[in-house]
Amino acid sequence: MIVLAKVTDREKFQAYAEAVPGLVTKFGGRYVLQSRGLHLLEGDWCDEGGMVISEWPDRETAQAFWHSPEYDEVKKLREGTGQFHVVLADAPQINVN
Repeated sequence: MIVLAKVTDREKFQAYAEAVPGLVTKFGGRYVLQSRGLHLLEGDWCDEGGMVISEWPDRETAQAFWHSPEYDEVKKLREGTGQFHVVLADAPQINVN
């Protein structure tokens, strides 16, 4: 799961940022990257944004987290705090020989 975020109200966003990691762990995910500074090389996404990448055992587990009643409640803490783009991408099968 890849999240691109431009947080405009960091103080209000803090409650969301504190609540989510426990749920990610509870549902079997783990953080791979958390970055507050993006340096845009191409495209129209803002340079001031951040990125979070989390890894999940499979698509179903990630979707169970995303659609869970627990996350629905926590997600409300994020409302009005910025712009967010969330993508669920399957990891490629890489065969290295």
